[in-house]
Amino acid sequence: MPDENPLAALVAAAEAVRQQLHVNTYDAAAVQRLAEFIEEQRPTIKEAERQGVITALGCFLGQCLVEAYQGEWATGRDGTTGVGINEVNFFNPFYRVSEQLTKGLSHSVATFFASVPERLAAKPSRKTWI
Repeated sequence: MPDENPLAALVAAAEAVRQQLHVNTYDAAAVQRLAEFIEEQRPTIKEAERQGVITALGCFLGQCLVEAYQGEWATGRDGTTGVGINEVNFFNPFYRVSEQLTKGLSHSVATFFASVPERLAAKPSRKTWI
C-alpha cells in the first residue's frame, strides 16, 4: 500500500474541521470561529487528546493561511510542518493552536492571523554580527 500523500492528509484534516466549525471558507472569519472554538473546548480537552486536537485544528489554521495569504504547505528548516508565504516567511499553525490552548485568548489564533499582513510587509532584518 503506497504512503498517503501528506499534503492530501493536511487538506483533508482541514476540511473536516471546516465542516465541524460550520464555516464556508478558509478566511479571517473562519479563524475567528476557530479561536472561539478553542476557548470553548479548552477546559474539556484531556491531555491524551491534546496532540490530536492540535494537529486537526492546526491543519485548519494552516489551510486558512494557504488560502487567505497565497501560502503553501512546507517543511521548515527545523523539520516542522507549516505554511510558507512569499518564499521568505514560515508560520507554524500547530504551534499557534497549542499556544492558545495553553495560554488562552492572550495568544489567540485570530490575533495572530490578523497580524500576518503586517508580518509579511516587514522587511527581514539583516544580521549585523557577521
